[in-house]
Amino acid sequence: MSASPLPALPAAPRPPASALYDLSALIAQGDAGDAIFNVALSALAEAVPYDLATIWRLDGEELRVLAAAGPLDGPKIRRMRLPLGEHPLLRATLLAGAPKAMLEHDHQSPEGDPFDGVLDLPHGHACMVVPLRAQDRPLGLITLDRSTCQAYPTPAVQLAGTIGQLISLALVLAEQGRLLDRYRHQLKEHNRLLSAQLGDAEAAIRRLEVAESARMRALCETARQVAQADVPVLISGETGTGKEVLAQAIHGWSPRVDGPFVSLNCAAIPMSLVESELFGHVKGAFSGADRDRQGRFRTADRGTLFLDEVAELPLEAQAKLLRVLQERALEPVGSDRTVQVDVRVLAASHVNLEAAVTAGRFREDLYWRLAVFPLRLPPLRERPEDIATIVDGLLRALERRGQRGPWTLHPDSLDALQAEAWPGNVRQLVNTIERATILCPIGAILPHHLGLSAAPPRDRPPAPVAPTQAPLAEGPVPTLAEHERRYLQAALDRAGGRIYGPGGAAQLAGLAPSTLQSRMERLGMRRGRDAATEPTA
Repeated sequence: MSASPLPALPAAPRPPASALYDLSALIAQGDAGDAIFNVALSALAEAVPYDLATIWRLDGEELRVLAAAGPLDGPKIRRMRLPLGEHPLLRATLLAGAPKAMLEHDHQSPEGDPFDGVLDLPHGHACMVVPLRAQDRPLGLITLDRSTCQAYPTPAVQLAGTIGQLISLALVLAEQGRLLDRYRHQLKEHNRLLSAQLGDAEAAIRRLEVAESARMRALCETARQVAQADVPVLISGETGTGKEVLAQAIHGWSPRVDGPFVSLNCAAIPMSLVESELFGHVKGAFSGADRDRQGRFRTADRGTLFLDEVAELPLEAQAKLLRVLQERALEPVGSDRTVQVDVRVLAASHVNLEAAVTAGRFREDLYWRLAVFPLRLPPLRERPEDIATIVDGLLRALERRGQRGPWTLHPDSLDALQAEAWPGNVRQLVNTIERATILCPIGAILPHHLGLSAAPPRDRPPAPVAPTQAPLAEGPVPTLAEHERRYLQAALDRAGGRIYGPGGAAQLAGLAPSTLQSRMERLGMRRGRDAATEPTA
């Protein structure tokens, strides 16, 4: 036997025009906040009698109370959460998009009453559900409940649906306002960072271009060439030689100069946070992840990411880094969603990465992917003729920054600086000069201001130091094509001449076998049957 419909409540009065006017005015403001929902509930109260009116916001697969009013309202109501999976009737009404007055048979199922066990409402009480939607997107619900056991009449349902549309509009406008505000702050911060990065890149270029030594001039010319090619660059050099300065200059010379330059010192963050810093994470991915985080790769999208001390990356992070380099895609920690990124990677290390590969501390395939174009910064002792220029620029910068100076460098002081071994390189030189300007607030900086050991005779050569890689040869700078040919040949040699399969040259170089073969043909390299190759005559 089918359930009979509940007797209808008397037709509801139309809300006064002032209530709808106030609601429309608040919506037009776009930033009225909770006042919109309070006015909406007041308008409903004048049009549709209720003991409890609740506005629910859809948050994923859960409904959360946004506002409530009526004699039955209270703290328990405000704390309620309704999983849609446990309330199929609410889900169906939300998806259908039309307001619905509940009848007696709707209350027979425990899933039909959201307040079952929370409020002591009689069986068959008056209840209405009004879906909140915008452009076919569900936003939430309004529920109206009354202790009287009579169904809401059709005019009241229609009027509640109209007010529900206004509330839906308010929710959409509030959401868009929050997005616009966030984008405005992001754009402001992005512009600030770009302005600072542009200044850093220009300053880095100036610092390199004033070098006097033939070795640094050759390095600058090579760096200019590789800056135009969108390939990874591996910068090696002792601590303090200025690897980040060179990376900033490469970014400044590259077509990505208008994009962000983002740096990360891999040795300065805990191992447990490396992946989150690089690839980002989603809210709840781990303890303390109370919000989504972009990560350095996504921050550097369409720009350059500089990974300093890349040898310090844990092996698991190295594997994920290799995937990003090969596929230009990543997955934030705690997410299975793939995110595409367009980032050029520059890496640096003061340790010998080939030795780290041999020791098992660094992935060989990642090394070959990063070392597409290696650059070595010579230590300061190998280019003493640059010291005078560096010191002059530093003294002028200190004079502009502070209330001291000007200074000059006594010739004997320059002799002492050029004779020093400088194990800390440019960083140590900067500290030495800053300390000297404190001891000598103005005038000529003398040898005793520098705090160095007695200078050896000018004709005594500096003590030889074994470089971590072969020094940059004097004379003509190898072309980019020659560097690429050497890189591919090294991969082929390491793979024993094999191109295909695990451990093959294509895998070591991070290229598809067909791409490797086409590059070999372009560079004039020939091969036998999957054997070692050599340049054609």
